[in-house]
Amino acid sequence: MKGPEFLKYINPVLTTLQSNGGAGEVTDVIEQVIDKLGITESELEETISNGQSRVRNQIQWARFYLFKAGLIDNAQRGIWRLTNEGLDKKLSDDDVYKLFKGVQDSVKKETPSQPKKIEPRFENTPTEDEEHSVGLINIIQNLPAAGFEKLCKRLLTEIGINEITITGGSGDQGIDGKGIVKLNDVVSLNIVFQCKRYKETVSPHHVRDFRGAMQGRGEKGLIITTGRFTKEAKNEANRDGVTPIELIDGDRLVELFEKYRLGLKPVTVFEIEQEFFRTFN
Repeated sequence: MKGPEFLKYINPVLTTLQSNGGAGEVTDVIEQVIDKLGITESELEETISNGQSRVRNQIQWARFYLFKAGLIDNAQRGIWRLTNEGLDKKLSDDDVYKLFKGVQDSVKKETPSQPKKIEPRFENTPTEDEEHSVGLINIIQNLPAAGFEKLCKRLLTEIGINEITITGGSGDQGIDGKGIVKLNDVVSLNIVFQCKRYKETVSPHHVRDFRGAMQGRGEKGLIITTGRFTKEAKNEANRDGVTPIELIDGDRLVELFEKYRLGLKPVTVFEIEQEFFRTFN
């Protein structure tokens, strides 16, 4: 296919959203695209200069161009949703390249008075939506271990977990904290959690070790990481016949910080709608 490498993800993102009924949470859509294309763990471990997954960055660029082409809307953070045009759109490889060139041409027309910018190197550049995500994860990864545990406590409190206690220490056996999830006025669950301030991946043995540590200490387990979980780790977390463990990776962590406005301020950005002014010519 002609053009930047990220163009190969345009159709998988589009068709994944179409098969989902037109919308999906960002992390779920990206995982579905990765599964659909059979992307390997070694490919997922490749990073760009800022440490972000190269594959995930490319998928984000595909979404960005679908948005600029009017096939995805940008109305709700954390959700990728097709427009009416995108719901039934079919794209050949030639159509994808035309979409790419069309978006680039429209951007140039919108900013005629500005000096010409060098085209971004898509393989090393985060999209506009990702810039704060990369910065947020970098800040969290550089916190001390105790600071990350306190931050996780704050997040879980915002989510609605009660009576949270940080238990991390030399004798914690892999349990960094515990709390209570109230299901209703009379029923509650004890939850234990582990905080992994990782840049690398979390493997199945980490999940198994945590499950062993939580036996007799909680009905529900949660692992929070600034990195990501391998496919095998996700399978282990939901393996039949054992206590399921909830997983929050770096991408999901960013979504939760956005949702609860923790350390982030929303910014309104205006874009010119050229189509509106054409009716006055």
